[in-house]
Amino acid sequence: MFTYSTKGTCSRQILFNVDADNKMHDVRFIGGCGGNLQGIARLVEGQDIDAIEKLLAGIRCKGNTSCPDQLSKAIAEYKAAKAMENNQ
Repeated sequence: MFTYSTKGTCSRQILFNVDADNKMHDVRFIGGCGGNLQGIARLVEGQDIDAIEKLLAGIRCKGNTSCPDQLSKAIAEYKAAKAMENNQ
């Protein structure tokens, strides 16, 4: 499970899995607005991470970011970590 520590949102962390086909699974937000974040988690379940990243990037709330925007950043960090892992 990949763990991302959020910046500038009520949620503190985002946890998720990505399968071999780059589909997102088991998304969990720690902290934040429970109902909204459960909704986001259900909507992205089984979706392609590149599509999710593109769709959610730039959504703003307070602090010039949002939980959806932070999920897009979490995906970017996941992809960067995976690329480094593959280059070793």
